[in-house]
Amino acid sequence: MAEFALPRRKIYRSLFVSDLHLGAWGSRAARFREFLRDTEAETIYLVGDIFDVWHNGRLHWSAVHDEIVEDLLARARSGVRVVYLPGNHDNAVRAIDSPQFSAFELCETAVHTAADGTTYLVLHGDQCDARILRWHVMTRIGSRGNAILRAADQWLKQRLHRTSERGLFELAILGVNALMLVGNRFEERLAALARAGGHDGVICGHYHKAALHLRDGIVYANCGDWVDNQTAIVERSDGTLQVLEWSGETRSAEVWSPERRFSS
Repeated sequence: MAEFALPRRKIYRSLFVSDLHLGAWGSRAARFREFLRDTEAETIYLVGDIFDVWHNGRLHWSAVHDEIVEDLLARARSGVRVVYLPGNHDNAVRAIDSPQFSAFELCETAVHTAADGTTYLVLHGDQCDARILRWHVMTRIGSRGNAILRAADQWLKQRLHRTSERGLFELAILGVNALMLVGNRFEERLAALARAGGHDGVICGHYHKAALHLRDGIVYANCGDWVDNQTAIVERSDGTLQVLEWSGETRSAEVWSPERRFSS
């Protein structure tokens, strides 16, 4: 009988993921489960909005979601450092008193020291939103509107027998998200926050748009999300940061090297 070797996981020094929104209608939980199965890291940062549990509405939960949580807990118990930085959609995690979550390091912000000595401030990012966007009612309106549009989009796709391409409602969501970022100087505020702490860069989530570039002399890295874009930030063994996109297999996007140079 022929023997087949199991595929080896890709190994990184650190993994940064955000905005899974587990429990929300649009969460691509199955995609993230595939990515997680393909990936190992010494340290995993859960950079906020991992769950979408801030409201009293219906949770869209399945066995896939349970598998993701169990996988992360198993890694934490086996010695992987898992740091959880709650965001605005999973703020309730801060109040959970559970032996399970005690396996994670729970904190508002963290400082990550890369292999090359570069230090990064790590936080979800909602702390640097424009003031009006930090209002709880704005989060509630946005979340409910998002859920309604995604449900309508799914219904329309089923009626038209389309599964892969973006629908009209999904494109509308992306357009609204882009408009909300216009004039919102969040990158500048995050860079200033990192600089004030004496750090070389900042790693965040929240804005659902993966990025890796300089902002006012500070490295700005955004993990992206697992709703509209399946992306994460990883640190390689030499301290290089990289944006990864998942589409059944990892694909490299921007790269930030210890020499402060970009490549593709």
